[in-house]
Amino acid sequence: MWILPLLGYAGLLLGFLFLTLAIASGLYYLSELVEEHSVLARKTLSRMIYTVIATQILLTVVDRLPLSLSALSIGSHILYLQNLRRFPWVKLTDPIFLASCVLVLANHYAWYRHFSTPPSPPPRYNFYDQPSAPSFTEIASFFGVQVWLVPFALFVSLSAGENVLPSMGSEYATGAGSSFVSPGSGPAGEVKAGRSRAGTQNAGMAKAAVNGVREWIGDTGELLGAWKGEKTRPL
Repeated sequence: MWILPLLGYAGLLLGFLFLTLAIASGLYYLSELVEEHSVLARKTLSRMIYTVIATQILLTVVDRLPLSLSALSIGSHILYLQNLRRFPWVKLTDPIFLASCVLVLANHYAWYRHFSTPPSPPPRYNFYDQPSAPSFTEIASFFGVQVWLVPFALFVSLSAGENVLPSMGSEYATGAGSSFVSPGSGPAGEVKAGRSRAGTQNAGMAKAAVNGVREWIGDTGELLGAWKGEKTRPL
């Protein structure tokens, strides 16, 4: 058979493309919701973090998960909570934000090492008391809820400080150290720069990422001649 395997590969490629488009559309829609309901989003994220911490404590006490890894996970979520101080704005060079990114990777690696290691038998080994290894569904659910849920929600919800228009109380996003304000520029220059970037104001990180990928695909396709860009024809 030659045609059927080729058809299977084509279907797999189309399924991957449709899945990618669905994820990108979902991220874009969630970013729009957060921009419209930032207060509700902050409350939801706070309660989500507290719920994950409480669940981790129960897993440690009841299911006997390693205390050191549980402490790492709880400490990571406490640090994630600090990103909500000036929600939804965040500086990409903020030490708390950078430390949160490092802890996401450390959390994933530590728990991956734990679940990939076979469970050790009890001191008094009995054939009928063999430790049961968690199933794939349980491990996937643990990673989805306890490791990835809060960082993913923060990525969708937070907005980069450089994309925020100057306003009262937004000194954290547009003050010293932000690339939004150029040295020596006056108030008129700040307002002009803000108006020139009105299309990207208050854009969430996920929304900015989707827009960036879409623009890159458009520019690359135009460069390769796959399609023509929209250009005004001379009269």
